[in-house]
Amino acid sequence: MPSRFSRLIAVTIFALAVNAVIAVNPAQTALPEDQVPTLAPLIKKISPAVVNISTSGKEDVQRHPFFDDPFFRRFFGNQPDQPRQRQTQSVGSGVIINAAKGYILTNSHVVSKADEIIVTLTDRRKLKARMLGHDRGTDIAVLQVEPDGLTSIEMANSEHVEVGDFVIAIGNPFGLGQSVSSGIVSALGRTGLGIESYENFIQTDASINPGNSGGALVNLRGRLVGINTAIIAPGGGNIGIGFAIPVNMARQIMDQLIEFGEVRRGRIGVQIQDLTPELAKEFRVNHDGGALIAQVMADSPAENAGLATGDVIISVNRKSVHSGADLRNYIGLLRVGARVDLVLVRNGDEMKLSLKVGEIKQAYTEPGKEIPKLKGASFGPIPQDSPFFGRIKGVYVVGVLKNSPAWKAGLREEDVITSINRQLVENSSELMTIAGQSGGSLLLNIARGEGSLFILIR
Repeated sequence: MPSRFSRLIAVTIFALAVNAVIAVNPAQTALPEDQVPTLAPLIKKISPAVVNISTSGKEDVQRHPFFDDPFFRRFFGNQPDQPRQRQTQSVGSGVIINAAKGYILTNSHVVSKADEIIVTLTDRRKLKARMLGHDRGTDIAVLQVEPDGLTSIEMANSEHVEVGDFVIAIGNPFGLGQSVSSGIVSALGRTGLGIESYENFIQTDASINPGNSGGALVNLRGRLVGINTAIIAPGGGNIGIGFAIPVNMARQIMDQLIEFGEVRRGRIGVQIQDLTPELAKEFRVNHDGGALIAQVMADSPAENAGLATGDVIISVNRKSVHSGADLRNYIGLLRVGARVDLVLVRNGDEMKLSLKVGEIKQAYTEPGKEIPKLKGASFGPIPQDSPFFGRIKGVYVVGVLKNSPAWKAGLREEDVITSINRQLVENSSELMTIAGQSGGSLLLNIARGEGSLFILIR
């Protein structure tokens, strides 16, 4: 019985492979004796549109505050100056999406810190690229090179992608050069992974490894369905769980980066949470999920349109909303001024409302003018494009002037201060109040990158 089952599986896989080849080239209905089912013609067609990217740059090296502490210097003397910057290099991949204008899509984390970007084509030509813009919230960046003899790839509609579709991942894993792997779409709409601020990933078991970032995920028609971005790798290697940004999302971000050099996100002015089965019963909602409005901001587009606390949004522009992440993705990818048609449930009844997306207004403190020890730093709420947004509470470091007291203490731009002198803080007003009441040193708990640290300011 096991052998019959194995033969059945083998025959099925072979049939699928043959169908794939026929789908690529419908005119080829029969294979000569010396040929086998292959994706080679498809790879030859699309691989020139996938490029290797190498970058070089500099990043600041944090100097430990002990080196500037008079107590430390008293006992250990002046220490030799440490380098303030270090050279960085990285490799990744990119996809040519407009050959006439030389536009290349890639990941923000591949090029965001680069001073120089070199693009290598499949014909081994090396082109210097300039960055038109990048967006950390979605991890998308757009580069431009001289449009000389380039080949672009056609973009698919990622809303038509289904679980089980065959896909091919092309990129530059480990800097080895262009490589191809294949698999299927394992899942759609993956969110809550904490990889990016806006998540709606295509999950695939096609092998994606370090260096594949920014590469292409294509279907068997040779059309781009996603930009390869991340993997889950507990042991450091590929285990068949990779993620790609849907090309529809990438296209929305790309258009703004090309036009403005940045993404001009808007807001409607609500605090939201997922609708659990218990909450759905309480709010009389007979739907599969939704986004529950926990708070409506004063003088916001939501308030002006009539939204209220306790409303449950179930649709945005005819797209179903199953969670708070869905709503955040839909709104966060819209331009300021875009029209939004909502379907919501209030007191058990469905309603329709329309509004326009407004600007995100951030209220920042002046650079540390109230607290001498924090002089040079500006603070504000955690922005939506920060990876910490919605995950932790704290005060965002908007910027730090170099060689200022805050800089020398170790504060850096994009840090999040979660506590000061062991007291939790949620906004800059609380931060300044506690810091002002302290007559001595300040102990800050900082969230930075993948970890956290304490900074003691004497």
